[in-house]
Amino acid sequence: MALSCPQCPGKIFRTGAGLTQHCNAKHRAPSVASNEDDDLAASTFVYHPHLTAQKCDENGQYIDPHTRPQPPPEDGRSEWYPFESRLDFDFAYHHFIEIQDSEGSINKALEMWATSLLEHDNSPPWRNAQELYDSIDSIQTGDSPWKTYKISYQGPLPVGTPLKWMTETYELVTRDSLKLVENQILTTDWKRDINPIPYQQFDKGGQRIWSNLMSADWAYNQATEIAKDPNTHGAMFVPIVAGSDKTTVSVATGHQEYHPVYMSPGILTNTARRVRGNGVLPVAFLPIPKTNRRQWKTAAFQKFSQQLYHTCLARVFAPLKPAMTTPKVIRCPDRHFRRAVFGLGPYIANYPEQVWLAGVVSRWCPKCDAHPDNLDGAGAHRRSHDITDILLNSFNPAVLWDDYGIRADVVPFTYGFPRADIHDLLSPDLLHQVIKGTFKDHIISWVNEYLHLVHGETRANEIIDDIDRRISAVPPFPGLRRFPDGRDFTQWTGDDLKALMKVYLPAIAGHVPPKMVQCVAAFLDFCYLAHRNALSTNTLQELEAALSRFHEH
Repeated sequence: MALSCPQCPGKIFRTGAGLTQHCNAKHRAPSVASNEDDDLAASTFVYHPHLTAQKCDENGQYIDPHTRPQPPPEDGRSEWYPFESRLDFDFAYHHFIEIQDSEGSINKALEMWATSLLEHDNSPPWRNAQELYDSIDSIQTGDSPWKTYKISYQGPLPVGTPLKWMTETYELVTRDSLKLVENQILTTDWKRDINPIPYQQFDKGGQRIWSNLMSADWAYNQATEIAKDPNTHGAMFVPIVAGSDKTTVSVATGHQEYHPVYMSPGILTNTARRVRGNGVLPVAFLPIPKTNRRQWKTAAFQKFSQQLYHTCLARVFAPLKPAMTTPKVIRCPDRHFRRAVFGLGPYIANYPEQVWLAGVVSRWCPKCDAHPDNLDGAGAHRRSHDITDILLNSFNPAVLWDDYGIRADVVPFTYGFPRADIHDLLSPDLLHQVIKGTFKDHIISWVNEYLHLVHGETRANEIIDDIDRRISAVPPFPGLRRFPDGRDFTQWTGDDLKALMKVYLPAIAGHVPPKMVQCVAAFLDFCYLAHRNALSTNTLQELEAALSRFHEH
């Protein structure tokens, strides 16, 4: 069967066995090479046969793929809106962003500006600094403004005076997630950086290659599930990549805690998502319940905190829910309309956050039911909503907690969304799980503990000082903070730790046994393989081999 290529209309490609093969034209490949030598133009791309991201009009009717896009409608606003001119914008940007003037200094500058305009019978756009601040604040309004939702505890109250956390009002600050992702996809900068169709990629030797999210088996299988509804054929699958991480910000906020949630369209390439811009945007700030140390450990407070957490996440992504089953017409970076079917995609989080997201007991795996004391033991099964439901109906909460690591009082927010299973969506990230987790919290601590156990406190400190000197002699470390010796990692960023990884192996060589050096070498091999932008079948085998060497040593 002959069809037009989805990337270059007019080219013909063939289909067979339910798969769609790329025309192999020399246009830009939908994946970015991990090495400059990779010849991705020679790769074969197998596209999904039903969710093909066909162009349509604003009413959702499919059109000829060669039709030129219509220009965006004019809204009558100046390009400097909400400012009236380039001069107004430059004034606001200079005083508020560049020199960060005080309110008094801005008022004085406005007075001088007003004086200069008197002879022209004119005046500045603002009478005082507050009016300038109001104009700046209005920039955030748009069609996806921040909104605040107030939430409070609705459970039973104890006899007497209720606890403070039971009577407080908590605020969820969020934006319309559907409008936000529509604005992200509309960005014309992404015109050549999106993969609108799930695909499978193979190199010249027939090896499978995984790179961008839309090349994953998960995306292809999700599209197949969606395509069971004939009304979705020709639509575009848009998974939502989400992430959250409770953060403490000390600059200008008085050591304030925030719990931000971020989102990104899964059709963006990895490169587009990493660059600065609106590829990844904050969509919400979750409330953080507070109480004293004694109450924090109680089952009631823990239950309320986690239920509040999942209730808020469900509210954040609720605007997307109707478009997860019924296609919604949206405008894409090429200015064409397409019918989009949304879905919850990978959720990137560190381990403590994964525990909350999955509704499991701490120390248990959020993705399988292997016992924490025997993670590699036989008999473990992958977690899923369906299996959890069976267990909830079969055992009491104590058995679920002790034997399966399941919290019976927590329902993950993904239960309310089509095709979403949090255990399937959880995605570890290299920064938290590999660099900060394995390297910082395990490898370095392991090496330093060995030195103290074998050589004693005094000699161990001398060796660690020598390791410090070796590291400090290599760029980019001169001028940085003193290398952490396992006692203090404060103020070290992910970039610092990545730089440290490059020089740590030769720094410890000669101070620890060869097997410890081999262990660190195996870890670094695994880490740098995992950092590649595109992974092949051979790469996965190399990862397995490096992991085996790591466990062996």
